[in-house]
Amino acid sequence: MPEQAYASEDAAAALARAQELGSTVRASTKWSVRYQVIFGCGSGVMVLALGLLGQPYGVALSSILWCATVGGLSVYAARQRVARRGFGRWHAGLIIAWGLLYNAVQVPGFIWFQGVTAWWVAGAVLVALPGLIGGYAEARR
Repeated sequence: MPEQAYASEDAAAALARAQELGSTVRASTKWSVRYQVIFGCGSGVMVLALGLLGQPYGVALSSILWCATVGGLSVYAARQRVARRGFGRWHAGLIIAWGLLYNAVQVPGFIWFQGVTAWWVAGAVLVALPGLIGGYAEARR
């Protein structure tokens, strides 16, 4: 009987440790919400700068902003202790959706809609959506 007492104590301790680790992981993955929202907002500002400012200022400013955003987010993500299971696939989906929307705004924008404010504002919102929706969905998990 004493062996069963040790086994149940060990099981209870292991279960308590698993619950503690689970709550730590959940709390430690909240960084990805901020990451995705900043990515979405940064991409929207980049599209606005690129489309509404004249050449070469739009290209220069949007390049500087985008490099700073991506660089800062990369350092921020690399410093995090943990990412939730499946975050790599989620992030890849975010980047693919963003890339498709970015190209869908940029190509017609530079061909047919140069300087059209309505196009670039709507395009900036559209390009920001993957990050904003991703951040919202991540926060709800």
